[in-house]
Amino acid sequence: MKYFLSLAITILTYFSAFTQGVYDASKIPETLTKDASAVIRNEEQFFDITGIGSAQYDYTIAVTILNKAGDDWAQLEEFYDRFSPISNIKATLYDATGKKVKDYKSSDIKDRISSDGFSLLQDNRVKLLKFVSNTYPYTIEYSFTQNFNGIKSMPYWQAIKGFGTSTEKTSYTIQINKGYNFRYLTSKNLKTDSVVIGDKIQYKWISTDNAAVQSEPLSIGLSNISDWVKAAPNQFEFDGASGNLDNWKDFGSWIHNLNTDGNRLPEATKLVVQNLIKDAKTPKEKIRILYNYLQQNTRYVSVQLGIGGYRPILAEKVAEVNYGDCKALSNFMKALLNEAGIPTNLIIIGSGMPSMNPNYSSISQANHMILCVPLEKDTTFLECTSQYNPMGFIGYDNADRNVLMVTSEGGKIIHTPVYSAKDNFQIKKTNIKFNEDETAEIGIKTTYGNAQFENIFGITLQEPAEQRKIIIRNTNIPGAELLTYKYEQKDKTQPVINEEINFKSNQLLTKGGDKFFLTLNQTNRQESAPLKIENRKTYFSVPFSYTDEDEITYTLPKGYTLEFIPKDVTITSEFGTYTAKFSSKDNMITYVRSQSMNDKKYPPEKYNDYVEFRKKIYQADKQKAVLTKTL
Repeated sequence: MKYFLSLAITILTYFSAFTQGVYDASKIPETLTKDASAVIRNEEQFFDITGIGSAQYDYTIAVTILNKAGDDWAQLEEFYDRFSPISNIKATLYDATGKKVKDYKSSDIKDRISSDGFSLLQDNRVKLLKFVSNTYPYTIEYSFTQNFNGIKSMPYWQAIKGFGTSTEKTSYTIQINKGYNFRYLTSKNLKTDSVVIGDKIQYKWISTDNAAVQSEPLSIGLSNISDWVKAAPNQFEFDGASGNLDNWKDFGSWIHNLNTDGNRLPEATKLVVQNLIKDAKTPKEKIRILYNYLQQNTRYVSVQLGIGGYRPILAEKVAEVNYGDCKALSNFMKALLNEAGIPTNLIIIGSGMPSMNPNYSSISQANHMILCVPLEKDTTFLECTSQYNPMGFIGYDNADRNVLMVTSEGGKIIHTPVYSAKDNFQIKKTNIKFNEDETAEIGIKTTYGNAQFENIFGITLQEPAEQRKIIIRNTNIPGAELLTYKYEQKDKTQPVINEEINFKSNQLLTKGGDKFFLTLNQTNRQESAPLKIENRKTYFSVPFSYTDEDEITYTLPKGYTLEFIPKDVTITSEFGTYTAKFSSKDNMITYVRSQSMNDKKYPPEKYNDYVEFRKKIYQADKQKAVLTKTL
């Protein structure tokens, strides 16, 4: 008996020691710690679909945090709602050797409403736990079960979780009943294993030893270097509604049917519509009048309750309460235009997301709704959540992408308008007059269009004190003292805004011996050049294409003459074009600059060519004129 007892204690001690050493940070290969602040030691996603509208999701993850930069990983933050409760949470903290430090109790885990900051009503809640360690490295591990009562999408899986994070091992398993149909896409060369187990079929993907990637500027994501899987159901059920997602046409039919009889208006609102448009001569004029009515009489409030996350609030309700989310306001605008005799179509869109894949339908590719008005000679798109956008301007997050148009016959993939570099313009004219004491009076007038209008418009909504801070923070002019400023949108029907700013400065001229040096680009200067990256990994792009046109006229102080002026510069590349022209007459210097950039997606091997292009612009923007004082 003593022998067997001793043997049992020995075995238990062995297995305890073995388990504690699993997360020993010293055993992580150097290839995984290089450039990493955290290492995913093990991650397992198991999604068991037990029926058209039910599934169980089991998740486990262990992460070793190497330094303070990896502390963002030291937390459990899992979201759920009444259709996807979370249970059976287990969480453990380990030290550098893999020795267990603490098992967390259920009372340590917070359960809170998940506020997105703008939704009035929503189902979402979140389970929260912050792991705390005073030393590095340390490892956190947690697991949970999530039961789904309604399936409209499936978990996404990607092996590389972000910049500065390596992955030792991660796996994803989808288990289905025989006869259940779903679709999936995978990254190139990722092996899919499938096995039949009784009346179940398992699909499994595994990825190991993914080294960390350092953060790369202008990156458009890690998908070109990481293993990933996207999956979506064909038949689905959610919150009492069922549908088919096997193609965009069927998904569009589901959205259309959700809104059956949803765009009826109260009689009072119908009378308002008819009164507003009674003198309108064209469909475009009617659209503009009713779009202005929408903007002036409604506000955006998100509502995310069950199927309400997909079904618009009734137009009658919006007319009553004067608010709604993107679906409700788009549907309300649809109802207004329908009363005016103008047919429209709701548009499902991934705002700020990649363009929809025409050959792979899934709810996860969309997060927003706008409205399309297909007129005889052109098509107008309306962003119905904005109280400020001119009619037809939908913003660069919605532009130039595949979207789903909802019709009575089903869904149809179409493309939203493209805002070209010339459309996204910034035109700046500056007059700088030097006084005899070398101080300068600076007047700047700028016009912004489309995407650049969108970038600058937010400042007009700020308080004056905050506006002044933003203007001063954004100026390149040395020693600038802000005198006056003004913003004006002369034509509310166009995405164009004018800005007028006046400064004064006594630091534009720098003296060297008996010479005075004047940097000629004072208003739109590239202040630095990016560094080259050897063996860059990810694709890159500028946020949007644009064109900047700058003209600066200098009136020199009395008694100064121009001794040197730079030669004209022209820089051309596949990334864009740049010119700088210099001229002088009497006591005046004129500097004219133009820069046009495109937003194409470039492979990583072209990044250093882009850096060279930017370096040339940086050097050209620093050029100086040389003045001498004659009196």
